[in-house]
Amino acid sequence: MAIKKSELYSSLWASCDQLRGGMDASQYKDYVLVMLFIKYISDKYAGVKYSPIEVPQGSSFEDMVALKGDKEIGDKINKQIIAPIAEKNDLSEMPDFNDPNKLGSGKDMEERLTNLISIFQNPALDFKNNLAEGDDILGDAYEYLMRHFATESGKSKGQFYTPAEVSRVMAKIIGINNKNTTAETSVYDPTCGSGSLLLKVVDEAEKPISVFGQEMDNATSALARMNMILHNNPTAEIKSGNTLSNPLFLDKNSNLKTFNFIVANPPFSYKSWSNGVNIDEETKEGGRFYNYGTPPSKNGDYAFLLHILKSLKTTGKATVILPHGVLFRGNSEGIIRKNLIRKGVIKGIIGLPANLFYGTGIPACIIVIDKEDADNRKGIFMIDASKGFEKDGNKNRLRQQDIHKIVDVFNKKIELAKYSKMVSISEIAEKEFNLNIPRYIDSTEVEDIQNIEAHLCGGIPNSDIEALQNYWEVYPNLKNQLFEKSKKENFSNLKIAKDEIKQTIFSHPEFISYSNKINEVFIKWQSKNIESCKAINLETKPKKFIHNLSEDLLDAFGNIKLIDKYDVYQHLMSYWLETMQDDCYLLAANGFKAETKRIIEKNKAGRELDKGWICDLLPKELVINRYFKTAQDEIENLQSEIENLDSQITEIIDENSGDESAFANLDKISKTTVGAEIKVLKAELKQDKNNEELLEKQKICERYLKLCEEQSNLSKKLKEKSAKLDGDLLTKFKQLTQAEVKILVVEDKWMKAIKKAINSEMQRISQRLHQRVKELAERYENTLPEILRDVESCQQKFNTHLQNMGFKWEE
Repeated sequence: MAIKKSELYSSLWASCDQLRGGMDASQYKDYVLVMLFIKYISDKYAGVKYSPIEVPQGSSFEDMVALKGDKEIGDKINKQIIAPIAEKNDLSEMPDFNDPNKLGSGKDMEERLTNLISIFQNPALDFKNNLAEGDDILGDAYEYLMRHFATESGKSKGQFYTPAEVSRVMAKIIGINNKNTTAETSVYDPTCGSGSLLLKVVDEAEKPISVFGQEMDNATSALARMNMILHNNPTAEIKSGNTLSNPLFLDKNSNLKTFNFIVANPPFSYKSWSNGVNIDEETKEGGRFYNYGTPPSKNGDYAFLLHILKSLKTTGKATVILPHGVLFRGNSEGIIRKNLIRKGVIKGIIGLPANLFYGTGIPACIIVIDKEDADNRKGIFMIDASKGFEKDGNKNRLRQQDIHKIVDVFNKKIELAKYSKMVSISEIAEKEFNLNIPRYIDSTEVEDIQNIEAHLCGGIPNSDIEALQNYWEVYPNLKNQLFEKSKKENFSNLKIAKDEIKQTIFSHPEFISYSNKINEVFIKWQSKNIESCKAINLETKPKKFIHNLSEDLLDAFGNIKLIDKYDVYQHLMSYWLETMQDDCYLLAANGFKAETKRIIEKNKAGRELDKGWICDLLPKELVINRYFKTAQDEIENLQSEIENLDSQITEIIDENSGDESAFANLDKISKTTVGAEIKVLKAELKQDKNNEELLEKQKICERYLKLCEEQSNLSKKLKEKSAKLDGDLLTKFKQLTQAEVKILVVEDKWMKAIKKAINSEMQRISQRLHQRVKELAERYENTLPEILRDVESCQQKFNTHLQNMGFKWEE
């Protein structure tokens, strides 16, 4: 049975639990990722002739498994597994699997490493037929681990990883695609970290290109090298060294090698950048700073940018992440910026949200460099994307809709109010070559101004009503039904009662018509794509599948007023990440099969308990709703009756637990104790047959027992019916045909969930209109003179009340 991606990720992350305690995430990540690396190359390359990666005899993952439980497991992993693989594949700075300071000593180390190896024996981690392309489960698992490691590594230790969302934006706007690439097309990252940025560009190219990267930290460069191999780029050249003082990619004349594309996320404001750099040589003709200026000695942002510029071919393109300060800082940086702008090499600037990156919380931007046609560039395209994100723990994160919007707007040069603008070089020159985005794009929210005249004299300002113009374009007659002209110029009055606003909006023919239109658009999209959803098979690439599906949804809602197509897109992508992705990978692996599995849990004593069964692909409710609705209704009715009886029993107990009441003599109220109390009462009644108090108590006790008996009988019936339904349901699951499973998964599960999400977006839009109209109505409902008169009346009543009590109020 295939494992869900989310479960696989969880099991991999569980491997980290075997290592926590002796080291922080920035250290234990190396052990986990090396283990993943060895498992992958063993599955894919062990025993394969002429493979780009060599797995020496005796150094495979299976050889590592043989070391489980060995007292010298750490030392043997180092010598028999790690060392031979590192030597044959030019890997340096591999972690020490025999380090007692990190892994414990003796039995602790033996158990920890044995458990870690066991995690990677998961049958789902079988990469023998895995090409690590596109939909590769390994690549996604690696990304998952890297994000979690970066999150846990803390400030300054998470810089090995650029968030995948930012990497995707950079790769998609740099201009690479499968039409303009060949095997000779080159991409370079001068500060490559773990290589995630480079891999995103490779993915975007969609076919093999030449990959180059340099990383100053030896351990991280080894990580990048492994990352390239894991993602089927074994020929990528990753070198270790300081890019600024010792650039290692040179041509035959010892000049900087040039590349078609460059991506980079250099360390922000690196203070020691000039160590080992010959500033005089770099400022001469042919040097990296020639014709631009020398970066400040204690800030390396422009040093990296100028290195990148020098490393580009004459038509080369680059995307670089830098702190916002590069856009406006003065002195030597101001001179460099001015020269860059004048030479036309800056194509665009994208302002990102703060707190995206793991090494810092400061806001950053993407600088887009393009040498092609730089001499004729007349402007710089700017985007302020600082407000588009979601919270993810203690960091911010770009949503799928944020990524898509940035990429669409930048690549198509779409100018949107408060978001994007093509800024002419002449305008930038007028502002002294300051590129601070707020100087050109005012993204501040419009202030909700209180109208003093309306507060004094009443009425709703027409300006507030006209601010809702996007609604009136869709509901033109609704406006006239909500508002009427006031006697005062530039003001209107609410035409209906305040509590009728919601009903008026939601029942208006234009609202209903618009809702129907949204539903029709969805149905058309569903009809167009439902067969492709049902056609998922072993050849399906889930990532390509969701790309096509989501792009078609964007197109479907692209020209619909009021509703934001990117919000609709996000609903689909959120559902994909939460549910649909796991389903799709299960279907791609197994086909449309409703496979069930038992849930076995261990109690505290270690005894296994059968907790029933589940189906990962199909929740039980879906099959119940389609095939066992009558049985389910009967069960729900029984549950309702039981709950009603429970309420009655609780009520009797509450009303008869005080002194002198029916249950006053009982420490605990139950069928047994109440039954015993009835015997006592009957015995007392033999002595005093006409005692009404005793008779009433007996009646209450008997009523309690009757209710308990009814509840017990219903509970027994419920248990029997539930067991029968569960048995019938399991039988039905085993009998489901492929056609039935397709209907259940695609129509009942996916499409209904997506439709519900899109309907919620429609409701959210409408609720905003309702809330705003209600807010305006309430804001100006009472004029200041009316309020003052009410205050005066209240004061008079207060004074009268004081006088009646014999007091006198003196102001």
